[in-house]
Amino acid sequence: MAGPSDLHENFIHLGLGATSVAQPPFDGMEWYAGYGQRHGNDGAEGRLVSMYRFDKSWDVWEMHPKGSEVVLCISGAMDLIQERPDGEDTRISLSPGQYAINASGVWHTADVEGEVEALFITAGEGTEHRPR
Repeated sequence: MAGPSDLHENFIHLGLGATSVAQPPFDGMEWYAGYGQRHGNDGAEGRLVSMYRFDKSWDVWEMHPKGSEVVLCISGAMDLIQERPDGEDTRISLSPGQYAINASGVWHTADVEGEVEALFITAGEGTEHRPR
């Protein structure tokens, strides 16, 4: 891409050989299947950099089995909830500029009040979801 891009629409893939590849516009959950086809050969070392705005708590849990995920709060406030192996939850409150790491294999979700913007750096291969 020649000019600036909006990370909310055009995510970035960080790949093998220290590459950075701008992605086509995000158009819904089916976008992820195409992402896997485009960059699946990078395996667990590939990372997706994305930014989202949301104003509702998540209605799913997710887990990344092949690598950790960085969650950086850009604006607003959010509670990142991580499920420990014993089934109890750990709640991490994030405000602008603060981040947390979801370790590989840790189920997580988020609660928000008001609008939140967050940046995610995700090892997405094999990501799983379950209802909250």
